[in-house]
Amino acid sequence: MSSRPARDSGPGLAYENALWERGISLVAGVDEAGRGPLAGPVVAAAVIFPPGVTIPGVDDSKKLTSSQREALFDEIHARALAAGVGVVEHDEIDSINILQATYRAMCAALATLAVKPEHVLVDGNRFCGTGIPFTAIVDGDAQCHAIAAASIIAKVTRDRIMCAYDRMFPGYGFAGHKGYGTAAHREALVRLGPCPIHRLTFLKNIAARVGEATGAVPRTSAGGAAR
Repeated sequence: MSSRPARDSGPGLAYENALWERGISLVAGVDEAGRGPLAGPVVAAAVIFPPGVTIPGVDDSKKLTSSQREALFDEIHARALAAGVGVVEHDEIDSINILQATYRAMCAALATLAVKPEHVLVDGNRFCGTGIPFTAIVDGDAQCHAIAAASIIAKVTRDRIMCAYDRMFPGYGFAGHKGYGTAAHREALVRLGPCPIHRLTFLKNIAARVGEATGAVPRTSAGGAAR
């Protein structure tokens, strides 16, 4: 089902409380990071807290600074009943599309939890694939504490992956833009061509626009080939 109550000042426990009051104690919040970038994986996280547990400062990861997310990452892991992560890489995204890759990452995150949830609260307007009862919540990372916690775990995990890729593939600036289509990233694509972690299906329209604007066509890099 899909639900969208009135917005409040931040993520609370309204959704969790409604389930806990019905005796459903194992409630997982699920969110992803990295649907939009031109490179790297999509990462999803799932978090289950003991009933009644909240962590001050937990919010939609996009509203937090990097240092705030890093601090909360450790606290979430310390206080959660279970936390899991799922990663779907760039080549699989190209193969099955980003929506299906996102679902796959979310299902993988749920599968890695130490305990099986009885209900899933997921950010977005739809979800599929686990057989576990779920509630899809539009803007869930801004309304639901468990989803907001999952958004932080997913974001920090993906940022660390992209920083590691920055060391493997220098020149693209992955540590800064994390694979998103910034001006600097697009310039690097023109200069270097795509590297092995670029999502080639995402680059088709980018390449056309860059070529029209500059007369340049991304060329093959030492690390990979334009396809």
